[in-house]
Amino acid sequence: MTVSTASAGATGAEIVQAQKEYLLPSLLHMYSEPLTLVEGEGVRVRDAEGREYLDLFSGILTTSVGHCHPRVVDAMTSQMNKLGHISTLYANEPQVEAAKRLADIAPGELKRTFFSNSGTEAIETALMMACLATGRSEIVALRVGYHGRSFMATSVTAHSGWRPLATPVAGIKHAMSPNTYRCPFKQPCDDTCVDKFIDDLEEVIYTTTNGRPAAFIAETIQGVAGYVVPPAGYFQKAAEVIRSYGGLLIIDEVQTGFGRCGTHWFGIDHWGVVPDIMVMAKGIANGAPVGATITTDEVAHGWKGKTISTFGGTPVSMAALCATQDVLREQNAPANCEARGAQLRAGLEQIQSRHAWIGDVRGMGLMQALEIVKDPTSKAPDIERTSKLLEATRDEGVLVGQGGLHGTCIRLGPSMLISEEDIAEGVQKFAAACDRVG
Repeated sequence: MTVSTASAGATGAEIVQAQKEYLLPSLLHMYSEPLTLVEGEGVRVRDAEGREYLDLFSGILTTSVGHCHPRVVDAMTSQMNKLGHISTLYANEPQVEAAKRLADIAPGELKRTFFSNSGTEAIETALMMACLATGRSEIVALRVGYHGRSFMATSVTAHSGWRPLATPVAGIKHAMSPNTYRCPFKQPCDDTCVDKFIDDLEEVIYTTTNGRPAAFIAETIQGVAGYVVPPAGYFQKAAEVIRSYGGLLIIDEVQTGFGRCGTHWFGIDHWGVVPDIMVMAKGIANGAPVGATITTDEVAHGWKGKTISTFGGTPVSMAALCATQDVLREQNAPANCEARGAQLRAGLEQIQSRHAWIGDVRGMGLMQALEIVKDPTSKAPDIERTSKLLEATRDEGVLVGQGGLHGTCIRLGPSMLISEEDIAEGVQKFAAACDRVG
């Protein structure tokens, strides 16, 4: 990777000090001392002092085709030189082309898209869309789910740490998360537990709502929760339940979309379920600020009032989306995620065999996580060891993510174009970090 000298800019310490002075103190950082990144290319990034890291978290699963991919950079630069911004008050070709690309790969009859700036905004759009289409106002979500940082999005989120307001938006209820590793019904969890999770969902609707919910919203795989993968059959039955009450199914593909789970373009495709509304962001445009809410023609026409987005669908971001989607298709990202995900999973399971405090290895495709526990029997969260492991990965020169209700899950989600050699290097460095704290 060709980089400029760090001396041309501020040092890492200077940047961190300025951030402490001028930005919100509530900003979350991965390490005891914030890491300052200044350059990136592919799956490599460098800090202000010139040290290189292998990025296995891709900006929270966002740089889907790698940092500064030339096709994306060229597309954005070319569009900026032509037309940078006009708002949704005017039609523009890049926005239409972007919507076509999403409709081409979306499941079922999902074809009508509204573009916004982030996953949070796309979630807000989806929830309002469901309420307008059904004429109802109550929403059912899942415990431990995460859907964004706005007033409404934090209300459907079910992590206390991500809910700063004591009084959330009314009319939102939470069903039990279908977590097989921490199944409350049976250990080990088996097929009979699916019906019990579904019974809880229906009981929540029947007892805590007026029986007329607008929608059930869920992530295909719960990302911030630590890549919690639902058991087979859950989404099929959940869809039946919400629709039997006249509500819509909203699927959050912000982290799982565009091939990351392997084989298919979207995570929900693995369960053969077609949502009524689907939400996308993060890897959709390789880091350009894009959120997308896609739905059917019927649901879309339920929105009778006016709506605009000043920056949603802006030509430069749409150019980034189109270029990113073209690269993902040309490189067959779902197939690469399947192959490299299997390689990563095998490496992590081998590491787990040496360390009893790695309680669970789970995920799909290039979305793999480990849950750190004090011992495999009690499964008590080990917060201290997780913190030490994060610092060790930084020292080894590899970037990973964190998650879980107690912050004791390590999340990996690299570029969807990552190579076999880079996965092997990542596993080796992560193993060295685990050995250091083991």
